[in-house]
Amino acid sequence: MSVDLPPVSYVIPVLNEAAHLAEAVASVLGQDYPAEQEVVIALGSSTDDTSAVAARLAAADPRVKLVDNPSNDVPIGLNKAIRLSRHPIVVRVDAHAVLPNDYTRRLVTMLYETGAANIGGVMRAVGNTPFQQAVARVYNSPWGLGGGQFHGAREAGPSETAYLGVFRREVLDEVGLYDETMRRAQDWELNSRIIAAGHLIWFTPDVEVEYRPRATPAKLARQMLATGVWRGHLVRKQGRTPLKYLAPPAVVLALAVSVVTAVLQVFGVARSGPSGLLRLSHLAWPGYLGGAAVVASTSLGGRTLTDKALNLVVLVIVHLSWGLGFIRGWTSGAESVVDTSRVRPA
Repeated sequence: MSVDLPPVSYVIPVLNEAAHLAEAVASVLGQDYPAEQEVVIALGSSTDDTSAVAARLAAADPRVKLVDNPSNDVPIGLNKAIRLSRHPIVVRVDAHAVLPNDYTRRLVTMLYETGAANIGGVMRAVGNTPFQQAVARVYNSPWGLGGGQFHGAREAGPSETAYLGVFRREVLDEVGLYDETMRRAQDWELNSRIIAAGHLIWFTPDVEVEYRPRATPAKLARQMLATGVWRGHLVRKQGRTPLKYLAPPAVVLALAVSVVTAVLQVFGVARSGPSGLLRLSHLAWPGYLGGAAVVASTSLGGRTLTDKALNLVVLVIVHLSWGLGFIRGWTSGAESVVDTSRVRPA
C-alpha cells in the first residue's frame, strides 16, 4: 500500500535535559521523512542549561519552535506544544530518546496501513555507565517492568498503549488531548480514552527507540516511586488493572508484614512460637531477595559479578519503589506527586 505521507509535528516536553536535548532534536531533524516537519519544544523551568540549548537549536533551524511550560508538568507541556503545532500527524518525543532515522517514515506508513489512531515501537533502554547498563537490562526484561509490549514483545498487534506515540491529530482533538492532572502515566490514560472512543492503538516490534535511563540509584528510585504512584492513581480512577501490575505492591505488602511481625515478636506482642503464619511471614525477605538474586544472575544478562550485583540492586529498587508508589496512589491518590528525578540532582 502506497500513501502520500503528510506533514508531521514533533512535540518534546523538557525539564533539566541539557545533556540530552541536542541529541534528541538532531535525531528528529535527521529523519529521512519526505514531507514537511516541525519541532515544538515545551520548556519547563530548568535549573541547568536546557533553555539555552533549546534557544540555540531554534536559532539554528526555523523548524524548531519553543513554548514556555512554567508548570513543569509533562501533560501541560505536551498540550501546549500540540496546540502550537500545525500538522495532521503528531509525534511525541522524549528528550532521553534517540530516534532511528527511518522512525517517522515507517511508523506514519504503518499508521495508515493499520488504520490506527496511535502507533509505537520498542523502547530499547541503552546505558553508558555500568549502573545505567544494569537499569537498561532490567527495563528490557519482563522481570523489571512487567513485560509490556513496548519493552520487547515480538508480535505486532493491538495494544493498550504505545511508547511515545505517533498520533492522528483529529483523534487527539476528539478525545481532548492529554489529561493535565496526570503528571505521570498520562500516556496510559490518554490511550485508554482513545480505545474507549473506538479507535485502535497499534504496536510494532520492527521499530526501536533508544532510551537513556536514570543514571543513579536515587534518581531511579524517585522515578519509579512517582511512576508507581500515578499508575496506582490511574487504577483508582479507572477501577481496573492488568494483574501483572499487582505483583510489585504484593511484594511490598509481604515484606512489610514480615517486618511488622518481627517487631511485634521482639516486643512480645506476637506469639514467638512456630505457628505456620509466623514462619511464613519470616520467609518473605529471604524468599524475595533469593528469588531476585537468581533472576539477576541468570536472566538479565551481564558478564561480570559486578554486572550481576548491579542487576540485583536495580531490580530491587524498581520493584520496591514502584510497588510502594502503587500502594500510595491506589489507596490515597496521587495528589501533587511529581517525578523529582529530573527536578533536583541525586
